[in-house]
Amino acid sequence: MSDAVKVGFAPLSTPVRGILLAFCDEQLKLGAATRKALGTAAETIKRAAAANQFKGKSGSALDILAPDGVKTDRLIVIGIGKASDLKQNDFLKFGGIAAGKLNGGSHALTVIAELPDAAMTADQAAGIATGLRLRAYKFDRYKTRKKDGENGAVRADVSIAVEDVAAAKKAFAPGACIVDGVNLARELVNEPPNVLYPEEFARRAGQLRKLGVTVEVLDVKAMTKLGMGALLGVAQGSVRPGRTVIMRWNGGKKSEAPVAFVGKGVCFDTGGISIKGAGGMEDMKGDMGGAACVVGLMHALAARKARVNAVGAIGLVENMPDGNAQRPGDIVTSMSGQTIEIINTDAEGRLVLADVLWYVAKKCKPKFMVDLATLTGAIMVALGTDHAGMFSNNDELAGRLTKVGLETGERVWRMPLGPEYDKQIDSQFADMKNTGGRNGGSITAAQFLQRFVDGTPWAHLDIAGTAMGAPKTEINQSWGSGYGVRLLDRLVSDYYEGKK
Repeated sequence: MSDAVKVGFAPLSTPVRGILLAFCDEQLKLGAATRKALGTAAETIKRAAAANQFKGKSGSALDILAPDGVKTDRLIVIGIGKASDLKQNDFLKFGGIAAGKLNGGSHALTVIAELPDAAMTADQAAGIATGLRLRAYKFDRYKTRKKDGENGAVRADVSIAVEDVAAAKKAFAPGACIVDGVNLARELVNEPPNVLYPEEFARRAGQLRKLGVTVEVLDVKAMTKLGMGALLGVAQGSVRPGRTVIMRWNGGKKSEAPVAFVGKGVCFDTGGISIKGAGGMEDMKGDMGGAACVVGLMHALAARKARVNAVGAIGLVENMPDGNAQRPGDIVTSMSGQTIEIINTDAEGRLVLADVLWYVAKKCKPKFMVDLATLTGAIMVALGTDHAGMFSNNDELAGRLTKVGLETGERVWRMPLGPEYDKQIDSQFADMKNTGGRNGGSITAAQFLQRFVDGTPWAHLDIAGTAMGAPKTEINQSWGSGYGVRLLDRLVSDYYEGKK
């Protein structure tokens, strides 16, 4: 991965090295340690603020070159607004803003983790570090030359000056593992489809074995034996065979049922025989964003040695319009035994998930399942690109996902399910159709998936608008966002990791 930001922690009294980053409120007030480090440069801030109409609003930044009175070539001051209004997510944002100011190249950066009236807490300083690393990610491995003015990846040696070094290191340790998981998910989504196809994706998931994850790869023969006709029907049009990967992290008690996460992994989606339009089809390399999230999440849980038993399962296929591809009108038999009439071969993700959900429900017997899928364009019509659509058969699970979504900034919005939608996917020739038409498209897709969870507490996250091509933020400038890793890690941490 292209992450090259090294973060360390040092005492507040540490000498300034390289670029200096400090914080002020909307009154331009600085903390005591910050004023001491700045010396006479504190007055320079006031003059520069007046000249640049900088008022210390939350997220605003003042950049001063060659400031007088301090041994640094550059001073960056980030406004925090009112200290009383600060939330933990703000510190992620501040770290991201700081990384954005570094541009490309190599840097040394000293961050004085101090608010106007007190040093930042260990968690707040860890948030700065996390935001720095999340923002600094850049996928540029296939560029052999840069255009004039184009920034390369940030390479920085960051020292965050804190009141309690040991506490800050402890607070950041799990966050560093989560960042690695997010960036792994981003990397997978960003890869071109000629590089990342089902077998290669499965190989990369297998690298989690180094962290103690048990990884089982089901090939076509194994899936055929299991009766995964829905997934195999999608895969049959590609010269690259499908795979299902089952990852297990056993960090909890042996007797404890696992929590489970299922990801749609369509490594490239042409739409099959029901082929998509050419415009924007290149984006369909990201149709495996759900599977990427699950791999990133399993990395995070294993790397931080989460005290939980977790299963991650991904169905990996390519949906291609070969002469052997399935046709509209075909009927396939899923692993559950339920039959599905294919109406539109571009409604393929739900077919992949159907078999993997059934496998996990029956073989793993989890406490709950959450699936993630770039499933429908309809969810983007409904919610845009700032919320994932959430569908659930369990109010408690849905409530917990909503809460941790607000806490992490990876927000979800609950959408309806109900038997009245079933008639749209009822078939006169099979047990169901794979699409219910235009109206309520994301709802009928979720209603379809619900038929394969066998009563297990379950939530479906439609991440079509959030996993790829989502608006850039202070902590993400990548096309592949890594959405869902931080959300689901927090869900596990808050509710299931040896607590309930």
